[in-house]
Amino acid sequence: MKDPKQRLFRYGVQVNSLGLTEQQPENNVARILLEMLAVTLSKDARARAVQLPAWNEALGLPRPWDQQWSLRMQQILAYETDLLDYDDIFAGSPVIAAKVAELKAAAREELAHIEAMGGTVAAVEAGYMKQRLVESNSRRVEAIERGEQTVIGVNRFVETEPSPLADAAEAVLTVAEEAETDQVGRLKAWRAARDDKAVATSLENLRAAAASGANIMPPSIACAKAGVTTGEWAFALRATFGEYRAPTGVGSGMRNDAEGLDDIRAEVDRVSKKVGRRLKFLVGKPGLDGHSNGAEQIAARARDAGMDVVYDGIRLTAEAIAAAAAEKNVHVVGLSILSGSHMPLVREVIARMKEAGLDDVPVVVGGIIPPHDASALKAAGVAEVYTPKDFALNRIMSDLCRIVEHAADAKEPADAAE
Repeated sequence: MKDPKQRLFRYGVQVNSLGLTEQQPENNVARILLEMLAVTLSKDARARAVQLPAWNEALGLPRPWDQQWSLRMQQILAYETDLLDYDDIFAGSPVIAAKVAELKAAAREELAHIEAMGGTVAAVEAGYMKQRLVESNSRRVEAIERGEQTVIGVNRFVETEPSPLADAAEAVLTVAEEAETDQVGRLKAWRAARDDKAVATSLENLRAAAASGANIMPPSIACAKAGVTTGEWAFALRATFGEYRAPTGVGSGMRNDAEGLDDIRAEVDRVSKKVGRRLKFLVGKPGLDGHSNGAEQIAARARDAGMDVVYDGIRLTAEAIAAAAAEKNVHVVGLSILSGSHMPLVREVIARMKEAGLDDVPVVVGGIIPPHDASALKAAGVAEVYTPKDFALNRIMSDLCRIVEHAADAKEPADAAE
């Protein structure tokens, strides 16, 4: 390619929603705008597209109005300022040049390390990439807990007036109970209206292509034309290839440099002795929610606190979580759900656990959960509910010890009676 424009590195950016806070959520608007400036100020490094979160994504699912507000932020910057009219305003800046050189040197060092491991594929399969991400976020969370990294409204300037935005009854969007029933009904109607013979033939051709190593695109297109659903298509391929479970980044080795855990580790040891073995904690992510940061940080902190942690990654079925809880003989189950479907998913997991005879195993839930839903979950038997405002992970670890000990105490009289 001789045309310089064709050699340009074009990239899109999703502004970080990890830094949004449930406390004083109106501050999130300023955070979003500042992060957007970082990828628009410099013409030579400007993002081709910017995707912004909504101000209230730490509270729940954004409503259409919240999404509109997010869009208007971009439009105001683009059409009400002259920011995009100028060449790179940082050209010739020694400060920016030094920072760029620092970033390039660090990137080259990391790339050399990955190359020494055998390349990107080997690094991914070994879990190195994911582990580095989890550890990086762990250090960020720890810095916030210690007050070394300031987050306004969370660990500094926490005094606040009641927010008319966050306290509104309709501040967030929740998934309607009938949404699943409606979708299942439409799926059944779709299947009833299609040609079953054409569906069976196209799926068989897809399986044959996958088994032989042939190009699966032509049979996949034939499946789409026959009315095959994405679920049926995926199950046909799983039957041939199996299902890949990516490394979680939460290994078994305890981090010795994690600070402030001595008292928690002592508490874990005490409760472990009381229940007769190492306190075992299963962290599960049911449903199709792919946001794993919260689950990873809870699992990593529990591991560093001395618990025996079971964490198999994202997109698990309720049946798989209950089966793992039974097989691993865990003392407590933690569910992480950020998709807005916490009510039906938690109910299903609890029901599956009861079927497996795990009535005495407490369940805690974490995620983006509105207050009224948190109350309903507790009424349904959930031991504790955590949301993004609960950033002090050591307190959660102490709670888990207390919850497991309480469950053990409640079980002892029942065992004695038997």
